Order: sequence, then C-alpha cells, then structure tokens
Amino acid sequence: MFSINTIDPDAQLQSLAYGQLLLRRGFETPLVSFIETGRVALGVFDNGAMDHQIGVLEGPCWLDASSVLLGLPHLVDAVADTPVKLRQVPTANFKKSIDDLPAYARSVLVDVALAHRKQTEYAMSRLAKDAESRCAEWLLSHAQRSEQGIMAVQLQQRKRSIAVQLGIAPETFSRVLRHLREQSLISGSGRVLNLVNPNGLRSLAGV
Repeated sequence: MFSINTIDPDAQLQSLAYGQLLLRRGFETPLVSFIETGRVALGVFDNGAMDHQIGVLEGPCWLDASSVLLGLPHLVDAVADTPVKLRQVPTANFKKSIDDLPAYARSVLVDVALAHRKQTEYAMSRLAKDAESRCAEWLLSHAQRSEQGIMAVQLQQRKRSIAVQLGIAPETFSRVLRHLREQSLISGSGRVLNLVNPNGLRSLAGV
C-alpha cells in the first residue's frame, strides 16, 4: 500500500478541530495531507459553512492526492467534519516518490487520478447548475439523430431513476420536462422525447 511512511516516515502528526478548512478549491497546495483518523467533508465552503456537500472521506486515506499527482488545483473545499488527525509531506517529495515507481504503476495511478478528477468535475458541475440546466444537458447527451435528422431521446429508464442521476426529485424532473415543452424546446410525452430546439437546450445547459 502506498502510504505516507513510504514518502516521509518522520512526518509529524497534527490534530485539527472540527470545522477547520483543510483545502480550498481553485488553489494548489505545497503540502499533501494523509488523514489518519477522522472525517472530512468535501464540497463548497462559503461564509464559514459547508453550503453544498458532495461527499466525505474517512481516514486512513489521502486527501485529494489526485489533484497533486496531476499538477492541478483542487476542485473542492475540504473541511474537518470531526476532529481530524493527519500528517503532511511536501508536494515535491510526494511527486518524487511517484516518479520512483515503475512506469506501469505510474500509468495506473495517473489513470485513476484522471478518473477521480472527472467524477469530481461532474459532481461539482451539478452543484453549479439548476434543475433545468441539468435536464437539458442530460437530454443532449442521450439524444440520437434519426435518418430524417430529428434528435430524440428514448427513455429506457424510469423517470425516477433518471431523476436520481440528476440529483433532483422525480416530481421536479416531470415539472422541468413540462416546462421545456411549454418553451417549445422538446415535444412528446411518452417514451420518446423529441429535441425540437437543440440550440436552445445547449444554451440552457451552458454547453
């Protein structure tokens, strides 16, 4: 297991109180944290509170080592959700330890880091978009063009399942579809939804 002892066995144990900010989204950090015990909330921290939470981490584990490995800013804020004990090592030392691994091991770690990054980007994009924007984006990503050039979505899942994917209530999903029909962006009320105005949906989805 790739642990902090592999990088710096002398890294000092630190104790952090509940509510302390560990990472700030949009910034890179000169230190990489390894959570030994405690729980850390991930999401959007604003005005002294976690406004939108997308997940939690329970020690022992690394804290967003993926961003450090890829040399990219953190996508989320991280806040101690309980008292936390962690150890930190310089980013340069962390990267050197990665570079010292066999090429195949480095390749696997980069692939995992990229996958984790994409999942986090998706989760954060859902927070930034309202229900209509999410639905518009989902419709566009699942649409297929017919021989006549008409874009349509076949609802192969129950609306409740689709709503769960979008992070909204089933009632909200039905209401949004109704609103999109009223705006002449889509048509159809059965298992097939026609995208009457794809450009309008793209504008609504912000893509």
